[in-house]
Amino acid sequence: MDQDVLGDLMCVCLQCVCAGMRCVVLVLKVVLSLLACEMSAAQLWCPEMCSCAAGVVDCSKRGLTTASLPSSFPPHTTTLHLNDNHLTALPNGLLDSLPGLRLAALHGNPWSCDCGILYLRGWLLKQNNHASLRNVSCSSPAHLRGRLLVYLSEQELLDSCRYWMCNLALASQISLFIFITVQVLLLASVILFLRRFELLTREARRTAAETFTAEDDATQSNEYVMLKDRSL
Repeated sequence: MDQDVLGDLMCVCLQCVCAGMRCVVLVLKVVLSLLACEMSAAQLWCPEMCSCAAGVVDCSKRGLTTASLPSSFPPHTTTLHLNDNHLTALPNGLLDSLPGLRLAALHGNPWSCDCGILYLRGWLLKQNNHASLRNVSCSSPAHLRGRLLVYLSEQELLDSCRYWMCNLALASQISLFIFITVQVLLLASVILFLRRFELLTREARRTAAETFTAEDDATQSNEYVMLKDRSL
């Protein structure tokens, strides 16, 4: 009798173990499915010109400019490589949608330190990674070249914008002056051409009138001679 009870207990235990194994297998399948979905989503979110793996988005050395920079990155990004491109600024809000971002490699770009880079400066000041702060230095304008962006004041950046706007205004004025000068020269050329044409027309008319008068006088002279001959 005891042996029967023991056998029953062993059967129950085996059934429990089997059920537990089934649960473990089921859980593993669910986990693997979730991982596969996550990997598929990561590849789906990954920009075409970049490579993505385990939260690392590598867009370095792609020849990217501010205009060709991807408008978004995978939301689970923890490390972003944008180094060694041709970036002069970052679009406003580009990095705000990456709450898990811990490192952004931004060195090797010709950053333009004017009012267009205020967003990047503000984002850097919120970071605790000092390596990122040291890697962003100005390439232009000339009086700020080589200086670290985070150590520039907003006033310096705004002044750079004013210098740029002054240069743009000066270039616009010079272009306008050149345009007006060209228009004046063209107008003067047209006036000279019209006057020359008028003089040529008058000369042609005078020549034609003289020719007509000479022919008329010759005709009258011939008629007079013919009448004189007849009278004789």
